[in-house]
Amino acid sequence: MTESAAHAELMNRIYRHQRWIYNLSRKFFLLGRDRLIGGLDAQPNGTILEVACGTGRNLAKIADRHPDARLYGFDLSDEMLKSARRALNGRAELAQADACTFDGKATFGVATFDRIIISYGLSMMPCWRTALATAANHLSPGGSLHLVDFGGQTGLPRWVDRLLRSWLAMFHVSPREGISDVLRHLAVKHGGTVEHKELYRDYAQYGVMRVGKQANSQQNCCTGSPGGRS
Repeated sequence: MTESAAHAELMNRIYRHQRWIYNLSRKFFLLGRDRLIGGLDAQPNGTILEVACGTGRNLAKIADRHPDARLYGFDLSDEMLKSARRALNGRAELAQADACTFDGKATFGVATFDRIIISYGLSMMPCWRTALATAANHLSPGGSLHLVDFGGQTGLPRWVDRLLRSWLAMFHVSPREGISDVLRHLAVKHGGTVEHKELYRDYAQYGVMRVGKQANSQQNCCTGSPGGRS
């Protein structure tokens, strides 16, 4: 069994039953998701991709807010996608895929996207750095990558940090250190800029990487990266 297949099996075991209460239970501690959605500034007929879309909660809210956008989402867990398909009812194209090997052209027939979001997904991905690089390669010229995830808890009491990390570990979730550094590295590579900030006393972190209007089109042309047009 490949590493990706093993991780997919793990996610399915975790969420086979959890998916039924996921949206209700997670709204109390997956903070900053609506802030991310509100900052997308999506254009009519623009393309929006959610990496690790889970139950489809975010895409459903985006569909309500941007009814003219073309929406796409993928997740490693088939179980979560069952809930997503029910929630979205055809308003987004959905697929099972791995964030670290995702190929938009092969999966959706779309090489690049105007907006890509990752909401509390990196903390579940062993190869999260690769996932960020893969997402960045799939940005259209002038596009942006938006993410929110757990922070370092530096502004909270130590007992809160220990309790949270212990609880998250039960679901194979771990806050990722160094996300801001990876975003800055990718911004340099793609000729873009980065906004990164701590939210709620570093309970969560929020980041936006915007690429230059020519950066990805030139890179994809010359390197044949996963986001390249053919």
